Amino acid sequence: MTFDGLGGADAHTSKSGVCHFVAKSEPDCFRQVRELLSYLPQNRWEKAPRVANPDPIRRQVPLLEKMCDLDPRKSYRVHHIVWQIADEHKFFEVQAAFAKNIVTGFCRMGGEVVGVIANNPGHAAGALDINASDKAARFIRFLNCFNIPILTLVDVPGYWPGVTQEHGGIIRHGAKILFAYAEATVPKITVILRKAYGGAYIAMSSKHMKGDFNFALPCAEIAVMGPAGAVEILYSREIAACKTDADKAALRAKLSAEYAAKFASPYQTASTGSIDEVIEPSQMRYKVVRALRFLKDKRVPGTHENRGNIPL
Repeated sequence: MTFDGLGGADAHTSKSGVCHFVAKSEPDCFRQVRELLSYLPQNRWEKAPRVANPDPIRRQVPLLEKMCDLDPRKSYRVHHIVWQIADEHKFFEVQAAFAKNIVTGFCRMGGEVVGVIANNPGHAAGALDINASDKAARFIRFLNCFNIPILTLVDVPGYWPGVTQEHGGIIRHGAKILFAYAEATVPKITVILRKAYGGAYIAMSSKHMKGDFNFALPCAEIAVMGPAGAVEILYSREIAACKTDADKAALRAKLSAEYAAKFASPYQTASTGSIDEVIEPSQMRYKVVRALRFLKDKRVPGTHENRGNIPL
């Protein structure tokens, strides 16, 4: 083992998560520091600096219409969603090399600073695991300390399964993200992009975690588990009774579509009050900015005592 392999920049940015940023040169380091500080208030009693916004808040995002045509099993980088809705397509990512299945960082929307927490289907399907839970929870608490609103973009199939995760304490680590969201008193806006299954859906700033505005795209699936998995459990005998593989595939497709329409539809979830509105993808930027402006004076009594950010 070399010194760099044990405690170098790559080891601590990608494996341990101890280091949040790495610079290629001294000028690059100064540039990153300036950009980071541009998103932060001077102290916890102030709000993050607002800047003049040349990007129209009603700018439509037609590229997001493709979300509804995307196969739920296909992966994509959630960064493209953030770039599309952010002012001038700018996003400053934090801990980019660590726990890539969840993305954290800063952007501006309507001139206001926003902290972004987003599942990333481009890595480990965007599922929550030990490292992702720790990464998200610490960033959520950081945003809450400095009065920065939280935007959560959800596309999560659940918590990552396996012996390593169970023995590593996924329940204990996974609880941190729920605690962080429930504790946060800043504005919390959530958009469900595609999948939102099981306990991971609850964890990602759902109404149960005191989300202020919860939106969903028309293609969102909100359920205990995915239609394909549910059908295999609920209709195992019927599927096994099919004589050919083609018949089994056809029955699975039919039952999955029925399950999705009846139990996983965002309109069904909206009817229970867990979703405030099912929005058009092209209108996502405008809906989020409008919600931020509505919540700009949000205050929760009794939550302004001195507070720190435990290094989770």
